[in-house]
Amino acid sequence: RSVREQQLRAFSKMAAPRSVRERRLQDGLLAFFFLLNVFCSAAETEEGASTAEFDVRPGGMVHSFSKSLGDYKCTFTYAAQGGTNEQWQMSVGVSEDNLLFSCSIWRPQGKSYLFFTQFKAEVKGAKIEYGMAFSAAAARGQTDVPLKEEEFHVTETAVSHKEGKFRSELSKLVIVAKTAHDEL
Repeated sequence: RSVREQQLRAFSKMAAPRSVRERRLQDGLLAFFFLLNVFCSAAETEEGASTAEFDVRPGGMVHSFSKSLGDYKCTFTYAAQGGTNEQWQMSVGVSEDNLLFSCSIWRPQGKSYLFFTQFKAEVKGAKIEYGMAFSAAAARGQTDVPLKEEEFHVTETAVSHKEGKFRSELSKLVIVAKTAHDEL
């Protein structure tokens, strides 16, 4: 096994966090190691990850963009107002051992100027272990700014806005999901 796989396995067996702060740290580390694994794997083989650009279009209508990789699929559904189209990206990846699937959706320029009325990032073929939404994405020396916990919720298959609580700012979504493939 590669060093990355060993790190991911060790991390996934860590004790359950006792506080929200510990959970966020553990979630962040899991996402970091997984994405590191996916991007390193992609450098070795193009089959492990895929990135596509798409336009987020204002106008208040509901739009969707999807990307599949093998048995897994990620779909971003949203409605937004104000301004003009923005270029966004979606990356999907599968770990070398096929145990984790990731989906990242973000605006590469950082903070979006659009006013989102709704959003949902959904995965098929895997169950979400970690999901996070951000009002600003890291760009030009800036860091990610997470949404407040009361603005969104995470289920086994989706990360979505909370009606009446979401403050309409969205620039990035990250999902790490466990696949149905387990070692025997």
